[in-house]
Amino acid sequence: MLDDVNLKAKLSKADFKKAKEAFEQKLPQLQRDLRGAGIPVIVVFEGWHAAGVGTAIGRILRCLDPRGYSLHNFQEPDEEEALRPPMWRFWVSLPSNGEIAVYDGSWYSPAMEADAHEREEIAERARVFERQLVDDGAVLVKFWMHVSQQEQARRFSKMQEKADLSWRVTKEDWRENQHYAENAKAIDKVLKETSTPEAPWTVIPSHDSRYANLRAIETLMDAMERALKHKRPKQAKKAAKKAVKKARRGSSPLDKVDLDVTIERERYDRQLSRLQKRLLRLEHQMYLPRIPVVVMYEGWDAGGKGGNIKRLIGGLDHRGVRVIPVAAPEGDEKTHHYLWRFWKHLPKAGHLTVFDRSWYGRVLVERVEGFARPEEWQRAYQEIREFEKQLTSFGTVLVKFWIHISKKEQLKRFTLRQNTPYKQWKITDEDWRNRERWDQYYEAVSDMIEKTSTRNAPWTIIEGNQKLYARIKALKTVCAAVDAALDAARHGDKRYWR
Repeated sequence: MLDDVNLKAKLSKADFKKAKEAFEQKLPQLQRDLRGAGIPVIVVFEGWHAAGVGTAIGRILRCLDPRGYSLHNFQEPDEEEALRPPMWRFWVSLPSNGEIAVYDGSWYSPAMEADAHEREEIAERARVFERQLVDDGAVLVKFWMHVSQQEQARRFSKMQEKADLSWRVTKEDWRENQHYAENAKAIDKVLKETSTPEAPWTVIPSHDSRYANLRAIETLMDAMERALKHKRPKQAKKAAKKAVKKARRGSSPLDKVDLDVTIERERYDRQLSRLQKRLLRLEHQMYLPRIPVVVMYEGWDAGGKGGNIKRLIGGLDHRGVRVIPVAAPEGDEKTHHYLWRFWKHLPKAGHLTVFDRSWYGRVLVERVEGFARPEEWQRAYQEIREFEKQLTSFGTVLVKFWIHISKKEQLKRFTLRQNTPYKQWKITDEDWRNRERWDQYYEAVSDMIEKTSTRNAPWTIIEGNQKLYARIKALKTVCAAVDAALDAARHGDKRYWR
């Protein structure tokens, strides 16, 4: 891609002035139109040092309403960022629907210093990230600002001659210039591998700043106009409900669960105390190798998630534990990609986070109730597998529980709640309404388990008709998972001891 760039491209001052009068009116209008349409815009600037990235960004932002954009400058991860998966800091910085985010440095920046294997990982993460954002309706525009080795050296020298700019040129910058050909080859490979139909790269020759700035602005405006022209209409809820009614092929993993298993109270009390103490020891041990742990609960209404979570964390040092209750998205959560709110709550390495319901709402309640279009929840299986792969590749211990109870047991618990004054707050009309759709949820849960139980992130189905048994099984499962990670850390797993 870089070899095809015409670095001699220029624009006269008169031609730029004429174009400037047009884009200074058009770009703000597009910003307003996109805000009204609820379409987020993500603009990525990468390029050689001294290639004019800052100038191009400034030219764009001066045209925009500052209340509707954010500018992000990403350098090396700081301590807080390094304790989470690589894409965490980019997910949490994403713009709300209708907002614009400009990135000076991005998820591509580490590729410059990476070896071939690391570059492949960076490219794969980028492709996944960008596809998910574009599929969700975002406008994504990516620029590489390009200059020759000679031009870069000339600019470095010129900056060093000025007292107020000399600090901006470092030894690392000159080293980059000295190894320009080698770096260009690696960069060209990354650009080719990550220039996809949904997120293509635009390589801008930047020897002439007027030409470079106008090319960036016109490319951005074209992308905005296409997004407004092709904005997808919301489909009726009936479409999603109709899709759920398709008959399943084969048996469900839930069909094989033995819900009659129990444990005696005396044995339960002994094991609960022993397992809680064991998990506390593991919590202390996982801190030094910086092992993050995510325990995620899904299950039927009245399945016993709350009591199970209470026993799971009951013996822990709560300074290293968070419980995230997940309900219907509200506020900012409704104006971002559905995975955004879960990325935001991922634990630091060395800490434990429990999600009481999770990202699987996309393929459960949103599927059954028609809150997501069929194409949205159908592609969510892949998006979720990719999300969880990024967590476990970082070293996160990910434990996924489905607490399973029978329809008869659920009715028994609903009735008890309704007839017990201090438990009545736990039962709502929505619970009864959801129960009427038991068969639809049963099918959705079955699909969820079959399509997202992977080697790196398997589902554990917990027999939940007896709450005592369910609590012990959950504790045993989490202890075993953390134990395995600690053993891997002791044997030199490179994901740990950060």
